[in-house]
Amino acid sequence: MTISDKVEFQEDLRLPNGGVLPKSDAFTDSADSSEFYDDHLVDSKELEMRPLNMDSLKGDGDEDDSTRKEKLLASTPELEESDGIFITSKPWNLEDWLYPPHLPRECQLLRPENIAIPACYLLVGILQGLSGPLINVYPLDLNATEAQQVTLSSIRSLPASFKLIFGFISDNFPIFGFRRKSFMLLGWGLAALSMSALILTTNLTLSEEEYEKEDGSMGTQTVAPENAPSVQFLSLTLLLFGTGFWMADVMGDSLVAEKAKLEPIHARGATQSSCYSYRFFGLMVASPFSTLLYSWAGPFYVISLLALLPLSTLPLVYMLGEVQHGEVASTRQQCREIWNTVCSRAVWQPLAFVYLYNVLQVGNSAWKQFLKTTLGFTNVQLNLIQNAACVLLYLGVICYKYFLIDWSWRLVYVVTTLLNGVFSILQVLLIVGITFGLSNFWFALGDDAFAEFIGGIQFLPTTIMMVHLCPHGSEGASYAMFTTVNNSALNLSAAFSTLLLGIWDVSKEALANHELQGMVNLTMLTTCMQVAGILFVGLLPRTKEELFQLREKAHGSSAIGGTIFLAITFMSIIYSITVGVLNIVAPGWSGES
Repeated sequence: MTISDKVEFQEDLRLPNGGVLPKSDAFTDSADSSEFYDDHLVDSKELEMRPLNMDSLKGDGDEDDSTRKEKLLASTPELEESDGIFITSKPWNLEDWLYPPHLPRECQLLRPENIAIPACYLLVGILQGLSGPLINVYPLDLNATEAQQVTLSSIRSLPASFKLIFGFISDNFPIFGFRRKSFMLLGWGLAALSMSALILTTNLTLSEEEYEKEDGSMGTQTVAPENAPSVQFLSLTLLLFGTGFWMADVMGDSLVAEKAKLEPIHARGATQSSCYSYRFFGLMVASPFSTLLYSWAGPFYVISLLALLPLSTLPLVYMLGEVQHGEVASTRQQCREIWNTVCSRAVWQPLAFVYLYNVLQVGNSAWKQFLKTTLGFTNVQLNLIQNAACVLLYLGVICYKYFLIDWSWRLVYVVTTLLNGVFSILQVLLIVGITFGLSNFWFALGDDAFAEFIGGIQFLPTTIMMVHLCPHGSEGASYAMFTTVNNSALNLSAAFSTLLLGIWDVSKEALANHELQGMVNLTMLTTCMQVAGILFVGLLPRTKEELFQLREKAHGSSAIGGTIFLAITFMSIIYSITVGVLNIVAPGWSGES
């Protein structure tokens, strides 16, 4: 029986985009029907764009292709043919948009029992967008040193290095029988409580006062009150906020990993892609809003939102549908699964590239201070750069998804790394005052924002690779481990950037006096380190097929590789924490200002 015969006679099938293939009593082979559905109805886009196979339209009789095509189209009103392509159509309706019929109920995210999951991802994006501009400028208003600014920027995300721990705790120690719901409630509660403590115990107002510049002219500067939060207390509240934030995020990731197993073949990835779209949307909307709110009313209202918004999602988490007192794998079993995974060459080799590459992405920690002190950028301008970066980060993800997804992973990293090096060198031109007629702000905006665009392009190849590395049955714990590797490398990179501040004089005083040779040297050094990441691109497979082939090569499974992999990961976490704490409690310990 040909494909066209199956389309014409099988039981009613609801297509991914809403079309329905008609029922016929002449065909009742359910196994054959199911096989056709799995093999041919992969997703709506693939179905709509698949060329018509003329050979498959030939029947057992003497009918020609055009006759059989006409019969098929006549019997199926939802099917239209254009240039050899079948297209299904159905009037849009709200119910199918809210609850996609091609997905099982468990994967329909907007149902009451599931809506906490997209709400969690949306809230993660909103809180990232609100807190980014705040952390970008508030430490400057508190007269934090360069080292403290770097640490404050990274300390909120530091608990992301403990994702694996959060995952194991929720797997092994359910609260009231719930592995995800209870810890999501706990995480959002902790995030709200930490910001509430900041509001209730300190003065978050700011004032403007005039001062006389060295040239005799008058200027204005932001002044914090005496009972403003200290850098140490602000760091503590941000650390607690980040702990709750990332704990809830891990629970959301675990729920998505569980539900992704229930997706039909034609809709694989729909749940994950939808959740990330909510997250990036929240980030883009909240970031400019936070900038305007901070410039208009100061940090108090921004921090108030950070305290209130996590509470708003608690009723949705309470309604979350989760099996109570479900089967819990033992810690020994989970550790054995993780160990077997990291010993595979298909895991430790590509993740070695991810780790080494991210460690070398060392930024210029004095850059923000240079923009504010030397170039006189206002808080609004600094936050506008942050907002543009959020938008271009999303555009980078979209660019890869629609234009670069067929590129090899190696080529993506080589091209984007070289482009990033070019734009990093442009920072030197800004330092020495060569902007080709553009204002300092627009020159800096293009430079900093484009770096985020490149980061967005590199985001999806990494996540795609990590998803393919997850073994069946332990996707949640494995994905948490892989993201821990990524996050620990980024935190170590931030720690390195702090250490480099002591090599040349890039203190606030030197920048105020326009002594900029140290800034030039530091920018050149960090640029060379970032570009050096492509030296390890040979460790990265070109495609997912080549990724799986690594298991068949020499040392396809290596206990030594797994041991080194885990040792470096946890040593990086410990080092990052140590440097971060020292920067807060003993600023200048490594020689930086």
